[in-house]
Parts: sequence; C-alpha cells; structure tokens
Amino acid sequence: MVVDEYLAGGAPVASKALAAGVEWGPSTIRHELASLEELGLLAHPHTSAGRVPTQSGYRYFVDKLLPVDASGPPLSLTLVRREIDEAMRVTTETLSQVNNLLAIVTAPPIETSTIRHIEVLVLQPQVVMVVVITSTGGVTKRLFTFARPVDTGLADWAASYLNERLVGLGLGARILHQRLHDASLSATETAFLDSLSGVFTELEEAPQETLYFEGTARLVRGERFSDISEINAVMDMLERRVSLLGVLRQALSERDVLVRIGNENETPALHSLALVAAGYGLPQRRLGTVSVIGPLRMDYGRAIRSVREAATLLSRFVAEIYDER
Repeated sequence: MVVDEYLAGGAPVASKALAAGVEWGPSTIRHELASLEELGLLAHPHTSAGRVPTQSGYRYFVDKLLPVDASGPPLSLTLVRREIDEAMRVTTETLSQVNNLLAIVTAPPIETSTIRHIEVLVLQPQVVMVVVITSTGGVTKRLFTFARPVDTGLADWAASYLNERLVGLGLGARILHQRLHDASLSATETAFLDSLSGVFTELEEAPQETLYFEGTARLVRGERFSDISEINAVMDMLERRVSLLGVLRQALSERDVLVRIGNENETPALHSLALVAAGYGLPQRRLGTVSVIGPLRMDYGRAIRSVREAATLLSRFVAEIYDER
C-alpha cells in the first residue's frame, strides 16, 4: 500500500492515509511502518512526514508483491510489414509513451545480417550506383564515378555475378572478400569488381550496434535528481553509449525481464535510477534489447509488462525477417 500510494502521489505516505482502507488504526499502522523502516524497506525523510520506499523496498516489492500474471491493456505495437529500422523506432516511441520514461532499443548487430540482393545500375555514362539490401531490410546505396564511360553490359554482368557469389553470406563473413576475387575473370571484370568492393567493406565496418532513444526529456524533468551532477552523469552515459551498451547487454543472458534498482546498477550514473530491460531475438540467439530507464518511483508493474511484451513482439518480427533469407 505504501508503494502504491507513493507511486500515485509522489509524497511520503502517512499512517492516516493508509488507515482509511484497512481495519487497523493509525497507531497500529505506525508501528508496522516503523518495523518496515527497521528492516530497511522504508525511509522516514522528515520526523513529521510519512514513509517512502527505499531501494531495498522497491526490490522487495518487485520480487515478492507484484503479481506474476498481472494483466493490463495490450501494448499497441504493430510491426508487420515494416523495415527493421522503422520497427525499432516504433517500438522505442511506443514504450516511452506508455511508460512516460526514457526508452532504449538496440538493433540487431550488423554481423547477424546477410546479403539478400545487389543491384548495379548505370545512372550516367561514368556514374554507377550499387544498392545492397540485407536480410534485416537494411538498404545501402553508394555512387562510384569512373574516368571512362561504363559499359551497361559490364554492369549487368557484375550484378548477376555479385548476387550469385554473395547472396546469403553474412556481412562479417571472411569468405565475402574471397568471393569477390576469381582467377578465371578477365582483367576488366576484376578491375570493375575491385572498384565496387568498398560498398561491402563499409557495410562490414559499420557500427556494430545501433541504439534508438525516445523520451530523454522525460527522464531529466521534474525532481528526479538530487543535484545537477547526477543529470550530467546520465547525459554523459547516454552520449558515450559504450557503458550503456554494457549495461543493456546484461539483459541478453536473462531468461525474463531484468530489473536493476538504484545501486544494483554497476554504472554510477544509474545509481539514482531504475532499469527494466529484456532481450529479444531468435530462439537460438538473442539479437538486441528493449529497455526503459526512469526514477526509482516508477510503475514497475507496467514497465515490466510492457518491456516483456515489446521484446516478444520484436522477437516474432525478426524471426519472420530471418526466415525470409
């Protein structure tokens, strides 16, 4: 009751406020609140004020008191027939809006993608565009300018050759570069393929994980931090991303939703916040994470339920995409 009252109102909960809904009087309730305070589950900010949950109190609440099968309105998240980039953005925006918290989703790392289709197009006599479509729906385009006009027949041959040799290969596969070289090819064909190889190298060297953010302003507004240094630490973590990725990767090894409250987070920037995260992906491999970050005074039931559901929907989405390889 203390947690529910505090989540709803944001003010310390007094014994009188609790007495209205139970059969015991304020004095009995005060005694019980004092006992919970001695156990470290509640804190007494001021002598005349009520109690607020501590980090240990929130942990006990999440582990022991939240109904396992708590139901709520389904997450309104439609991912069918979307490209993966759009699906990540929609998921992030929806989670942030539903929970009124900062939402972060990590996209599948690029090495999990395979090449689905390649186009080699002559746009102008000396300008060629190469289009690479991956199994996750990603599209990369690059223009190449040559000193002499390019024969359209050579471009058509290159497209057929590249599709035959590279489709189905992972972008991080070592064999990819080997497939671009064939001793049986003519000098002209080899030189043309060498000039186009950069587009595949750039795909392989792209950032390994993409983060999608939504709701940063929701995280820093209000009285959620005790001083400006806490805000600066959080903003620095979000900008640098490396430490944040390390935090989110912890969810990949969890069977269910990961909940880290306050000092349970190894990253100092999160010591005044709570993290709820879950991994999504294929049955044999987790590909990314879905998460929300917010104050200790968050609706844990809603956050856990929505993150779990979003992870499930994203898993179905990527499974369908990877089945189409």
